[in-house]
Amino acid sequence: MTDIIVLSRPLPLPPISANGSAIEVRVFEGDYAVFTGAKVYLTTALDAVSADFINTLPTSITLIANIGIGVDNIDLNAAKARSISVTNTPVVTEDTADLAFGLLLATCRRLGANERFLRSGQWSKQAPMAMMGNQVHGKKLGIVGMGNIGQAVARRAKAFNMDIYYYNRSQDVEAEANYQAHYCDSLASLLSTVDIISLHCPLTPESKQIINADSLANCNDGAILINTGRGGLIDDNALIDALKSGKIAAAGLDVFDGEPDFHSGYLDFENVTLTPHIGSATAECRQAMAGKALQNVIAMLEGKPLSTPV
Repeated sequence: MTDIIVLSRPLPLPPISANGSAIEVRVFEGDYAVFTGAKVYLTTALDAVSADFINTLPTSITLIANIGIGVDNIDLNAAKARSISVTNTPVVTEDTADLAFGLLLATCRRLGANERFLRSGQWSKQAPMAMMGNQVHGKKLGIVGMGNIGQAVARRAKAFNMDIYYYNRSQDVEAEANYQAHYCDSLASLLSTVDIISLHCPLTPESKQIINADSLANCNDGAILINTGRGGLIDDNALIDALKSGKIAAAGLDVFDGEPDFHSGYLDFENVTLTPHIGSATAECRQAMAGKALQNVIAMLEGKPLSTPV
């Protein structure tokens, strides 16, 4: 009997097999009949997998394999209630940290604004420079979420002689030793201490809009905010107000609440650097993510332990 998997969208997968036979691959395009006889739903972090969707799936589905490290797009309680396993692809650490620090540099030094200045033909003897930026080296960096990606960013920051502060659900003594990092026991304490804030915590009910009007009020005047975590960590209206007032000097955002839609108000600011969720967007990383997802798919079909269960 041929094993069947269903994709949430067309994906450039290589030929795959399990139990010595080729796997049939289908794409969900709104007709739930496509799930008949299928055992796995292979989805991406951009596709919502709600409780209603999960409860519509046939009992043959035993795995939701997510291409992405975050699983906030999946209703985990609904999956658990249906005894459906969920896996992710935690292979994005270094690429996301590269992007986070690149976005930090671009935002602080106003690279986007200055490139636009040059490309628009404004650079001349009468206008020798566009926007002045902010130093990065030697500044105080606050990391919200000291997991693998947060620590990878800290490792890069040490090369810039930055002082590392972090706020986490629990203190990490090993990370403190590795990066000479200082633990802050509250978000308010972190925000009132640092010059640059970088968000790396998962999106949970507790962390949703963790950056809001109240928390932004705790920031030092002229602080800079970087987000490569999840868009829902930020209250967009509150951040835009803080940018207007100058409380926040600049922001670099790779993720957005409701993406690919985003708050159009950000487009009004030359001091905001925007990228379209490209933290893992390298050929090598995307290949590794697909490979890890397929590893879980094949393991499920062959009755073997899952590689990265959530």
